[in-house]
Amino acid sequence: MSHIWQTVYPILIAILFFELIILVHEGGHFFAAKMMKVKVNEFSIGMGPKLFQFQKGDTKFTLRLILFGGYCAMEGEDSESDDKNSFANKKVIQRVFVVVAGAVMNLILGVLIILGMVCSQELVGTPVVADFDKDAVSNAYLEQNDRILAIDGMRVYTTTDITTGFSRSADGEVEFLIKRDGKTKTVNAKFNTQKIDGKNYIDMDFYLYGVEKTVPNVLRETGRQFMSFCRMIFLSLHDLITGKYGLSDMSGPVGTVSVVSGAVKMSLTSTFRIMAFLTINIGLFNLFPFPALDGWKLFILLYEGIFKKKLPQKFEWMINAVGLAVLLGLMCLVTFSDITKLF
Repeated sequence: MSHIWQTVYPILIAILFFELIILVHEGGHFFAAKMMKVKVNEFSIGMGPKLFQFQKGDTKFTLRLILFGGYCAMEGEDSESDDKNSFANKKVIQRVFVVVAGAVMNLILGVLIILGMVCSQELVGTPVVADFDKDAVSNAYLEQNDRILAIDGMRVYTTTDITTGFSRSADGEVEFLIKRDGKTKTVNAKFNTQKIDGKNYIDMDFYLYGVEKTVPNVLRETGRQFMSFCRMIFLSLHDLITGKYGLSDMSGPVGTVSVVSGAVKMSLTSTFRIMAFLTINIGLFNLFPFPALDGWKLFILLYEGIFKKKLPQKFEWMINAVGLAVLLGLMCLVTFSDITKLF
């Protein structure tokens, strides 16, 4: 029984974390809609068959069977409505506020998680070399007190940037830009690698200095870590577009739960790092101007605001339908890939 629980509880926590991220996103839309006096017909936690509901004002609140998603259904969001408080009848700037609120709440959640992580650490990490492993190969290239400024041309501001830079090197060869004794120099290094799940990863065989926490450096580190997570997401998108990674390297809901549950088994820090990455990823991804995403709605609203006219409804519906079909098709492919990886 204990063995079964050890297997099940990380999956349950992963599902709840994922649902929390979705709830924060939809909650952002909901509270922004209420602030703009937009009528919300239903706010749902979960998808599928309805388990429980209650009515408060104009809004029906529901709990549904599948705790993997949710939605905030606003009057006149996807159709015309005569209701003066419908989404369609609000000013463009008000609708923009409601549309971006979900993504903004995800990004704020990411910042808060990172802030909690930084506050929980004994020291604030720096990209300055402190020491080396006993059998380190890096001490042939790096020296104690070297400040790492860039890795393979990517600027380094945090310890996260160093691990990101290393993760992008498949052969273990890295070009450092460092500051040593007040002078800037370039160092080419060769690290040992180990293969995990068919991919090579650098063995980081050196340690970095930490400094005592103060309010300014905790806030500064939080901001830098947030930007590091954002850059990591855009770099991943770039690698996907340029063909460095394929569809088999992407993860859908099944793969995400698997990754989070694995992090839960490792440590609380790993869990919160993954959660911060996921909520920032969802926030940024939703702002991309791709049909069926919030970013597409934002694009349409900006078009309306600039040209003082709406896109033809048939054209908008057609683009949305095609975009949704592509997203659903992609999700099916990625989910199938996730399931095959599990077995």
